[in-house]
Amino acid sequence: MADALRRIVALEEHFVVPELVRAWQALPPGRMSPSGGSDDPFSRRLLDVGDERIAAMDDQGVDVQVLSLTSPGVQSLDPGDAVALAHDANDFLATAIAEHPDRYQGFAAIPTPDPAAAAAELERAITQLGFAGAMLNGRTGTTNADAMEFDDLYATAERLGVPLYLHPQTPIAGVREAYYSGLGGRIDYLLANPGIGWHYETGMQILRMIFAGVFDRHPELQIVTGHWGEVVLFYLERTQQLVNATGVHLERTLEEYARQNLWVTGSGLLSNRYLRWSTEVIGVDRIMTSVDYPYVSNSGGAARRFLEEAPLSADERTAIGSGNWERLLARRRI
Repeated sequence: MADALRRIVALEEHFVVPELVRAWQALPPGRMSPSGGSDDPFSRRLLDVGDERIAAMDDQGVDVQVLSLTSPGVQSLDPGDAVALAHDANDFLATAIAEHPDRYQGFAAIPTPDPAAAAAELERAITQLGFAGAMLNGRTGTTNADAMEFDDLYATAERLGVPLYLHPQTPIAGVREAYYSGLGGRIDYLLANPGIGWHYETGMQILRMIFAGVFDRHPELQIVTGHWGEVVLFYLERTQQLVNATGVHLERTLEEYARQNLWVTGSGLLSNRYLRWSTEVIGVDRIMTSVDYPYVSNSGGAARRFLEEAPLSADERTAIGSGNWERLLARRRI
């Protein structure tokens, strides 16, 4: 069994740079998720890309982290700031990877507030910095991920053959006010963010991309998403029934989009129930590993032990641990 897990690559592993924290702090209230901006253990670990992080990886049983800026990344910034900070963060990440090439890979930060610059920065990050793909934190401000202004970005990712990881961020103010307020500060935050709000938010972004034709225009575009599919993917069968009943036209079934354009990670949620359901919805060959460091610890070898003890064959364990990621990387056209 140890041979089957010779390598575990974790895909949703976060860092931050001080310049980005300062940019978040300068934003008006409501323009960002409260990640990485205070002097707490999570924030301090986000700033570290050295010995403490590698020690945590060893403790989890993780061989490689694919590093990305923590949510909301640069998606909440003004265009000029987003472009400059994405460029600098990507250069910083490239240096960290060069110092630990056997332990780190990278997802680029993409300045979607300036769509033309977003496509250019993805191109630079892949062709010059050697990154594996890019991380998008859901919406850009109040603009959803299916907006036509991002079509050049998706076309660039498709042409380069690299994946985009679609990560959660806080729902917009109106949604928070309607659904996630009035229960008390800590409860409001929990429900709007990691408790459930993030996951409906991200799942809806994926559904919007399907219904808006993003994957029809870019059939080879590959999207990775965490938390075992971000809730809404678990209702694809019901949504498909309603599509059929109402005569809504899609070029493919929802299951076909899921199995041809989407990949899923667990984000450190060590659940055999979620694993079983995800294998039914999307297939073992589209499931990969993530810990969501530093927000989820998976300490004491938990990340590795979960796969070792999961009700999977040795080949399936290998695929989820690293093989599917290696196969996704092999799609690159550079």
